[in-house]
Amino acid sequence: MKKANIPFYFILSILFLSSCKKEQTYYENTGEIFKTSFHVKYKYHSDLDDEIKDCLNRFDMSLNPFNKKSIIYKVNNNEPVEVDDWFIAVFNKAMEVSEISGGTYDITCAPLINLWGFGYSRKDSVNQETIDSLKQFVGYQKIRLEGRKVVKDDPRLQLNASSIAKGYSCDIISELLESHGITNYMVEIGGEIHAKGKNAKGVCWKIEIPKPVDNSSHSINERMDLIELCNQSIATSGNYRNYHIKDGKKYGHTINPLTGYTAESNILSVSVIYSDCMTADAFATAFMTMDLDKATGIANHIPGMNCIFIYADSEGNLKEYK
Repeated sequence: MKKANIPFYFILSILFLSSCKKEQTYYENTGEIFKTSFHVKYKYHSDLDDEIKDCLNRFDMSLNPFNKKSIIYKVNNNEPVEVDDWFIAVFNKAMEVSEISGGTYDITCAPLINLWGFGYSRKDSVNQETIDSLKQFVGYQKIRLEGRKVVKDDPRLQLNASSIAKGYSCDIISELLESHGITNYMVEIGGEIHAKGKNAKGVCWKIEIPKPVDNSSHSINERMDLIELCNQSIATSGNYRNYHIKDGKKYGHTINPLTGYTAESNILSVSVIYSDCMTADAFATAFMTMDLDKATGIANHIPGMNCIFIYADSEGNLKEYK
């Protein structure tokens, strides 16, 4: 009896169709990166934990200033290094937000962040003389990219991308998931979130907006608002949980680079909702350096941007402005 010859392309088609029919379920991967936690949930037919962690580790090698082998660490220490595409994307976005904010957002303010004790090193004292000396080499106009080289007007300039890199890492992991054809997922890194599609219950992802509670231990968690996030990002910034007390006065972690002091604002927290998380993350920090009128004025001129501002009125009552 003659054996039938089955075309090779037919066999490939069968294998492809059988792989497409693999049952999909929701996976959840967790871990730590940039000294903070991450949570990634997605609907797929296999676990991508190794790929996600590998991607985050490679991102860490680019933009984590605490990592002595990272690109940004070498830039800060004036070591010869060519920056990668991730660094370039963050740098260019930071320069854009700096221009729009009038300089109240500035990733070159690392020396001032360290001075106040919110960076990767800390000085012993804060006074006007010290601030004035540091401000000489703070300013986004004093640093630029020439190809893949960072050029500084003063070698003492240092970068701190913590206000934008976490948001961008959410975008990067989202791109990884979408490269696998995944359309239902939620990526959360250090509180910044990008979500698409539906959750395991078949509805948009539910995201809580925390109530600004004066509590630096993070032990109190109250909900101020609840939103649905389908195909957008959200980043929240606030001073009410990250501060220290010096000589009886509370200092928040958002520094105004123009003054060298922590920002004085009636805004207690702001959540920025936008298409990409990098932009949302940067503007959430930028708005914390402004009063409500200036912040809402800028937000209203950026197409597609939505914000939830929580602020204190003249009597100290919590108010919400969307």
